[in-house]
Amino acid sequence: MTEIQKYLFSQQDPGYRAFTLPLIPTIDPDTFIGVRLPVMKQYAKELGAKEREEFLSGLPHRYHEENILHAFILSNIKEYDGFIVKVDAFLPFVENWSVCDTICNKYLAKYKEPLLKEIYAWLQSEEIYRVRYGVKCLMNYYLGDDFAPEHLQKVKKIKLTDYYVRMMIAWYLATGLAKNYDDFVKPIEEKWFDDFTHNKAIQKAIESYRVSEEHKQYLKTLKVK
Repeated sequence: MTEIQKYLFSQQDPGYRAFTLPLIPTIDPDTFIGVRLPVMKQYAKELGAKEREEFLSGLPHRYHEENILHAFILSNIKEYDGFIVKVDAFLPFVENWSVCDTICNKYLAKYKEPLLKEIYAWLQSEEIYRVRYGVKCLMNYYLGDDFAPEHLQKVKKIKLTDYYVRMMIAWYLATGLAKNYDDFVKPIEEKWFDDFTHNKAIQKAIESYRVSEEHKQYLKTLKVK
C-alpha cells in the first residue's frame, strides 16, 4: 500500500461511505474508501511537487478516492499546457460522474480561445466522461457574455447517448436557460435533443431560482409527454 493510500484509509468515514456509495451506482464498492471531499481537497494542496507528479503519472489508480485526489490536483494546475496534457491522460481512466465533475480548474477561464478547440475535440470522443467533461467546460466557462451559438451546435452533434452524457447536456441546457435564455429556448422549442434530455433540461430549469417565473411557465408547456 502506498503512503497516499495509507493516508486515505486513515481518513475513512464509514457513515459517509454508506451514504455516498449509492449515489455513484457505476462504482465498484471495493474501490470506495469513504473519505470526505474537503479532506481530499486539502490533501491535494499539501502534497509536495514531487509527490504530485509521481502520483499523477501512476495511472490507473486502485481506489475511487485516488481518482478524486487526482481530479483535485488537476484543478490546482495554473499552467494551461501542462493541465491539458495531464487531463487528456487522465480522462480515459475516469469511470464515474463524481470524478469527472470534480475536475474544476478556475485558471482555465484565462485561456478560453485555445480551450474551446480542446472542448470541440472532446465532444467528438467515444469516451463517456471526456464528452461529459467537454460539456461541463462549456457550461462553466462559456455562458453569459462568452456564449456563442456554435457552442450549442457542437453539443447538438454529440453522438454518444449514454445516460451520464445526456444528464450533463440537460444540466448545460438548464444553466443556459438561466444565463442566455433567448439562445437556449430555441433548442427546447425545436426539440433538438431526445425526450429524456429535453424534459430533464426543462425540469432543472424550472427548479432553478435563476429562471424567471414567466419563463418557467412557458417551459412547462414545452415538455414532451
